[in-house]
Amino acid sequence: MSAKTLKLTVAYDGAEYCGWQRQPQRRTVQGELERAWLAITSEEVTFNAAGRTDSGVHAAGQVASVDSETTVPVERLADALNSHLPADMLVVAAEHAPAGFHATHDAHHKRYRYSIYTGRSRPLFCRGFAWHVPAPLDVAAMQRGADLMVGTHDFASLQSVGSPRENTVRTIFEATVCAGGEGMASPVVGAGQGGAVAIAPGSPLSESADLITIDVVGDGFLYHMVRTIAGTLADVGRGRRPPEWVAEAIAARDRGAAGQTAPAHGLMLVSVDY
Repeated sequence: MSAKTLKLTVAYDGAEYCGWQRQPQRRTVQGELERAWLAITSEEVTFNAAGRTDSGVHAAGQVASVDSETTVPVERLADALNSHLPADMLVVAAEHAPAGFHATHDAHHKRYRYSIYTGRSRPLFCRGFAWHVPAPLDVAAMQRGADLMVGTHDFASLQSVGSPRENTVRTIFEATVCAGGEGMASPVVGAGQGGAVAIAPGSPLSESADLITIDVVGDGFLYHMVRTIAGTLADVGRGRRPPEWVAEAIAARDRGAAGQTAPAHGLMLVSVDY
């Protein structure tokens, strides 16, 4: 039987995972997905992901591809996998993909969202999905700083040490800062014919009023790049730096010129476009 290429859309709460990539003796998203796949198909496979999310990072629209000879109908795969997956992980959809489709190499754009909770008291319901910054943030100033990130730039200043890339030039197509939970209910992540999942970190409306979300769409991201974008824009929002400083930090091509790396739990991979 010839192998066919399949595309899965996967969501997960990353709090208890050591990232996407399979690691010995550690709980990872790839490891759990491949374990569930083995249970329902008896196949040992390797899933390729659109983005190798780090430890503690969440996803609503992660995309994974695999070549398989399984006879399980594609319309039954999501339910079958979910019956073997832990409660903090869900296959939203499974569908056929063109031969040779590769979730990593074929991705055109990725959308990430970073959530910041600005309430005075620590958050209860969104504590696992938002960075607590207990101070008012100037969203308009943050947006002006975010606008300076849009375009093709050398983002070496926004790359953390630990996973250097030979080429640090990336293109940001969109950088949007929303206040008061405006971005919580959208976008809805397309999940093929299997449906969709809405992004709502923070849940109860009592906390959503104090949420600020930063959506960034790009053709690729460096190590900790979105988390550093969040930390940099938070400095602007606090009034520690003017919006124009963002352009200066990028131009410096020096990690020390930008803001801190925000915590992992505020970050979510929202969707991937092909």
